[in-house]
Amino acid sequence: MCAADQTVPDRPAAGRPAVTARAGVRGPLLAAAGVAAVTGLLYVRDPHIHGSWGLCPLYAMTGIYCPACGGLRGVYDAVHGHLAAAVGSNVLLVPFAIVVVWAWSAWLGRGLGMRIAGPPKSAPWLIAVVVVTVVFTVARNLPGSPLAP
Repeated sequence: MCAADQTVPDRPAAGRPAVTARAGVRGPLLAAAGVAAVTGLLYVRDPHIHGSWGLCPLYAMTGIYCPACGGLRGVYDAVHGHLAAAVGSNVLLVPFAIVVVWAWSAWLGRGLGMRIAGPPKSAPWLIAVVVVTVVFTVARNLPGSPLAP
């Protein structure tokens, strides 16, 4: 057998660096570690105690609840197994978490060389997300709204 007959390992296309599985999953794993660290801090430090995590700047200056208000309390409740209380703190927390896990799974899958579809990036999808967020924000700021955190 001559040297020309031997198979050559796959090489990246000209001008493209080889992406190893280790390098491809570094970003998603670092992001997961960051989320786990913050979630761990939320597990031990109760955001229901006023001022324990500081104050929301928007609420402090305007008295308006932003779409994320109640998110820390919701995550705290969720990691302690109180899912109804988590939804009560911020009803958008569950759908947001689902989309984030979906996007993260697709990111990790790409890093591993798999084809996992992530959330849509189409204009109708983005418009729907913006409309739902705006309607939710307005509704939770109405007097006596059950959506207020």
